[in-house]
Amino acid sequence: MEEKAENNTELRNHRAGFVSIIGKPNVGKSTLMNVLVGERMSIITSKAQTTRHRIIGILNGKHEDIPFQLVYSDTPGVIKPSYKLHDSMMTFVKGSLEDADVVLFVVEIGEKAAEHEVLPLLKRTESPVVLVLNKIDLSNDEEVKAKMAEWENEIHPAAIIPISALEKANIGTLFDAVVTRLPFHPPYFDEDELTDKPERFFASEIIREKIFLNYRQEIPYSSEVVITEFKDKDDIIVIRAEILVERKSQKGIIIGEKGEMLKKVGTQARQDLEDFFGKKVFLEQHVKVEPDWRSKENKLRQLGYQE
Repeated sequence: MEEKAENNTELRNHRAGFVSIIGKPNVGKSTLMNVLVGERMSIITSKAQTTRHRIIGILNGKHEDIPFQLVYSDTPGVIKPSYKLHDSMMTFVKGSLEDADVVLFVVEIGEKAAEHEVLPLLKRTESPVVLVLNKIDLSNDEEVKAKMAEWENEIHPAAIIPISALEKANIGTLFDAVVTRLPFHPPYFDEDELTDKPERFFASEIIREKIFLNYRQEIPYSSEVVITEFKDKDDIIVIRAEILVERKSQKGIIIGEKGEMLKKVGTQARQDLEDFFGKKVFLEQHVKVEPDWRSKENKLRQLGYQE
């Protein structure tokens, strides 16, 4: 009996759980996860649909003297699929809801509660839903209160927390709301782990971010970055990347006149890669045409979008 009591006490001395961040594209999910984890895990640009994978960020610490491990999932924005790539992205969203202990449903001030695209997905989960009303810095108190009442009436969430992820306003209150809803459970990952993604993944994401920032129209959405070589040497990291596009004309746009655009992307990416890895980086980039890669199941599987 004594041994059983000790095990029960030990179990109730640690919280751990999976927290899924969901919402429509461009509502600030990636910014929020980066703020919560304290590391730059997800692409942040002004363009929608920049997150394509389910990206996990792990945070360990203590809250009111109880150790915790928060496993955050930043998911792609909820969209109506147009390509097989989009289908795979939505599979990541649905999967994150199935194993979530807490769901952070991120909306912005201008969104209407009724007939929201995410509502059908929320019905799939029995986990507590914390509604995060983001971008309050673009509004006033009266509008914020009205929106909170609107959402309360629509989905009756476990809590509604108004925040500004960009300005880190009310993040402490949100953090408390999440941690206190985690189940008592031993940690799922080692304490020194920040993510379940390999270094190659973040290298490709950083390069892909620069493509989103430097090109317009369909170019960012029809491109993908594949790391073909990643060698971590004593004094430098050698990275070779392949940028996939769907058409020959897109290849020309990516490269630019006399290679200037590709050089610009490479310079920006290398600076961020060096900051991210804390080390000198040699980056080599090539552009390859892969027709209709977003619609090919075999190619999507190779790129990690399908099981």
